[in-house]
Formats: sequence, C-alpha cells, structure tokens
Amino acid sequence: MDAGPAIDYTRPETYERTRRAVAEARTLVRQAYVCEDFFALERERVFGAGWVAAGCVDTLRQPGDVQVVDIAGRSLILVRGRDGVLRAFYNVCRHRGSRLIEDGDGNVGRFIRCPYHRWAYDLDGRCVGTPLFTGSDIPVDQQAIFATDHAAGFDRRDYGLLSVTVATFGPVVLVNLDPDPEPLAVHLGDLAVRLAGYRLDDWRLARTRHYHVAANYKLIAENFMEYYHLPWVHPGLVRVSPLDAHHRWQGSGMYSGMCTSPIAANTENGGWQDLEPLPGLNPDDAVSARFIWLFPNIALNVMPNHVFLIHATPTAAGVTEEATYLLTRPETADDPDAQHAIDRLAAFWDSVNREDVAIVERVQKGLATTPFPGGPMCYRFEEPVHRFQNMVADRMVGLRRVPPGDAVPDTPMFVEMNALK
Repeated sequence: MDAGPAIDYTRPETYERTRRAVAEARTLVRQAYVCEDFFALERERVFGAGWVAAGCVDTLRQPGDVQVVDIAGRSLILVRGRDGVLRAFYNVCRHRGSRLIEDGDGNVGRFIRCPYHRWAYDLDGRCVGTPLFTGSDIPVDQQAIFATDHAAGFDRRDYGLLSVTVATFGPVVLVNLDPDPEPLAVHLGDLAVRLAGYRLDDWRLARTRHYHVAANYKLIAENFMEYYHLPWVHPGLVRVSPLDAHHRWQGSGMYSGMCTSPIAANTENGGWQDLEPLPGLNPDDAVSARFIWLFPNIALNVMPNHVFLIHATPTAAGVTEEATYLLTRPETADDPDAQHAIDRLAAFWDSVNREDVAIVERVQKGLATTPFPGGPMCYRFEEPVHRFQNMVADRMVGLRRVPPGDAVPDTPMFVEMNALK
C-alpha cells in the first residue's frame, strides 16, 4: 500500500492533532512511519542537524580502534587517536573521494590508508602520506612506500580528513553533523545531573548483540518509552518491573524518561540482581531502574549493577539496524566467576528485546497495509510517547527547542486525569 496523498511534512498544520494535550492528542501521521519522502526529510532535519547516538565508547578504547557508522546517509569514521582523544571524520579520501574503510569496526594501527592511491592519514586526521605528490613525515621504516617527488602548489596540510563534531555521554558516542552545533549540554539538559550517581563513565562493555528490525525506528523508540504493553508483550518483565512502581522521570532535555522504583527481585525468568551493584549509590538509585530514550535514537536502561543500551540506526522508512550493549562494573566485566551471571542477564535482555522487535514489526505491517488515521494517547502511560513525537514534529517544521521537565517530579503512571491538566 502506498503512503497516501502527498503531505507537506514541514507545515505545522500536519502535526496539529499531535500538538494537543496528551489526553486529547493523536499519534503522528501514518506517513511518518511508512513514507520514504518523510524518511528522507527526517534524515536531514533530525539526524543530519543535531546530536545523534553513533555507538558505544567501550568499542573504541585503544589507539587505532575504528568504527564506521552511518548517520543521515553519511558514512563516518569514529577513531581513537594515539593521544587518547576520540575523533570523527567523514569516511572519504581527500584525493579522489574513495571510501577509506568499509563498514564495521576494528583497529587500523597507526594510520588510515586509502585503498585507491594509498594516501595516508594520521589518527588525528592529518594527511601524512601522498605517493608521487610530496614528501612524508611518516616513520622511516614505512617511508619506502611513499615517493617524495615535489608537486607545485600542493600542501598536505590542506588535505586532512573532513572532521565531524563528536562527544560522549557516559558509554554513548554522539556526533553532530551541523557545522555550528549546539553544545551537547543543551541537548542533554538535566540528564547528566540526574544520572550522575551512576558514574556512567565507569561501565565496561560485557556483551553485544545486533538485530535487523523491519520497522521504523520511531516505533522502537515509542515502544520503549511506554509501559502500557508490558502485561501482554512482556509477562516475564512485568514481574520484575511491576506496573504500580512506574513513574515518569524526565526533566528539561531532549529525552523521555521513566523509572521503576523499587524494582522487584528476580524471577525464574531472570532479572537484574545476579551481579553486585555499583558501590556508593544513594538509597534511591540503589533500588531504582532508570529508562531513558535520548532523542533521537538511543535507549539507556540504567540499573544499580548494569547498563543496557539499545542503539537504533534507521536505514529506510521501515527498516532499522539495532545494536544492544550490556555494560557492567569494571571489576565484573572480566571476572571469570561473573560470566555466567552476565550470560543470564544478557539472555534476559535478549528475550525482552526479541518480544519488542516482534511487536513493533507487527505495528509496521499494520501501518504499511491500511489507511490508519492515527490513534489516541493513553494519558496514564503514553505521555513520554507524546513528548517524543512532539520532538520529531519540532524538527520537521524547523523548530529548535528543548522540552521542559514534568511539573511534578517522579509523576506516578497511575494518576487521575485532573493531575495532568
């Protein structure tokens, strides 16, 4: 089924129903999930013009570690320099435009070399080798592969890799393609302060999984940020994360947040308590699970003893590549005695995530094959979805603003209607 009649996705009127108060609002137009024209514009206005999650810090710990990522259809190289600094560059040689590194990750050693004409770049992006153009200051034992003929009017310093703004937040790598990006602190709002007690910089990667999801990335996001579906889709999870312990947990920032406090003990299906918690947590953090979707494309599940990331990379209107990262305390990640518990925890999250993938793919099928006119928001559970959809609408119409926090911190999900007015 096609996407329906042409719509101007940059007009505020397109999102009028989504802009209403949550108890009266309707979801984004169907085309936002199935139309390639919407996706093309969204890729430029959301992913090409703001902070976007690009990966996990712990995959880029050693000098020479690289990862190739796709952001808004652009291929980027993330690389850890010999000076320990994380940098990002467009994945293109400055000579004739060849792609430097194919998709994936690994370690390039001391230099990034073009496979076409063997131009070489240092890990800080400087052009250091140009065969048959001019001399090179690369190490003596490697100079033989580079000629030193002089080329008039050519200066290697003018042909370094094209850089992209990159930053980190705890275990998350973020990039911004905007040539004049806003500070990351503006994007995060109060999230760094709210999560400060968990010392997110300290966690280390223990397990990684990848999923191919036949659904729009927003369906993954929206599914993550509401508890309405838990009793029916996640009967095992709801016993660990009970409905009556759910609260909204969001301040000013480009995120939707929830928490379960207190989180329940393990069940026979798994849970979170098999590993030792991070020492020094305050009494609230020590018994709570924080669930954050950082706009536009990453989930941070922050527990007392582990962090679980869900990183969504959209590749088409109805296709998303998803990577998950399970992080634990540094003392735990390499502890042989902890590996069984880590495996059990990874299996628990994999089971939950596969349940989510199945249901969002089912939603995608419904949207793609019917003239769905949009649906109402459940005010008890779907305010975070409403918040997220309005962030998308803002970007599509050209608004740059950070949503405020809840008027009442830690708002329970089970509230009376008049509490939301």
